[in-house]
Amino acid sequence: MTQALLEVRHLRVEFPTRRGTLLALDDVSFDIAPGEILGVVGESGAGKSLTGAAIIGLLEPPGRIAGGEIRLAGQRIDQLSGEAMRKIRGRRIGAIFQDPLTSLNPLYTVGQQITETIQVHLNLDAAQARQRAIALLQETGIPAAEQRIDQYPHQFSGGMRQRVVIALALAANPELIVADEPTTALDVSIQAQIIALLKKLTKEHGAAVMLVTHDMGVIAEACDRVAVMYAGRIVEIGPVAEVIHHPAHPYTAGLMGSIPSMEVERERLMQIDGAMPRLTAIPTGCAFNPRCPQVMDRCRVERPDLMPAGATRAACWRLATSPEVTA
Repeated sequence: MTQALLEVRHLRVEFPTRRGTLLALDDVSFDIAPGEILGVVGESGAGKSLTGAAIIGLLEPPGRIAGGEIRLAGQRIDQLSGEAMRKIRGRRIGAIFQDPLTSLNPLYTVGQQITETIQVHLNLDAAQARQRAIALLQETGIPAAEQRIDQYPHQFSGGMRQRVVIALALAANPELIVADEPTTALDVSIQAQIIALLKKLTKEHGAAVMLVTHDMGVIAEACDRVAVMYAGRIVEIGPVAEVIHHPAHPYTAGLMGSIPSMEVERERLMQIDGAMPRLTAIPTGCAFNPRCPQVMDRCRVERPDLMPAGATRAACWRLATSPEVTA
């Protein structure tokens, strides 16, 4: 078994407000091994992006980590100062965000931005940093990199800008990459290219990747394992093929059922009734119980933890083999 590069244990994120404290992430735990891509999927508001922000130390105030721990290669990073975290972010942890225009400064050429990152984190002079930047742009599939390195972000298409952001994330050879919806703003053909690029770079660099998305197609194509989130908790986690073809949690089954099939004709798509609960109104027991077609009395009063479900683990009382199983 490969030693985990990223270990998240019982992560809890809170937002203090005048009306009380909102619990945004509750007891989130998972590992990612070197060279592995873990997909994190769920509806808007499930806590996917917040988990990524907590890992890279970019929680928006007043959000705070209120419990648990985050370890990178055995080193605890959730309690580091802002200055210490800045040294890790970029050097050991790379980030790829949804909209590349928000990640790139429009006033500087892409080459200036990549070389600055390289020189901040690596002991290279200006000429060496420029050569590394050109090599990164070539590696991420940007043609004529020697000329395009001196262009500005607005001179690149959406797909090419995202490649620049990936090159920026790889600038200092990070051990971990947190990719937050990296394909959402792109058309399908460009999405496929970016997914193929992420898989290739992960294999070649041995980096671990946390891929946040709401697109199960991206998960199926890119990831080794997947964590399904609902209302700030992981409700199912396991190998991609098992979660997609044999979902153990009713919420996961609902997500799978809402994907159109090429083999079965339907007049209407399946849907999950209701909506994700607000942080101020998370139900007692299993948070999914008001929407669950298989709800039991126990679901309304006791919150299940992840328990074995074949090749995966799921937080559902239907998996409990006896009344003695406790939450």
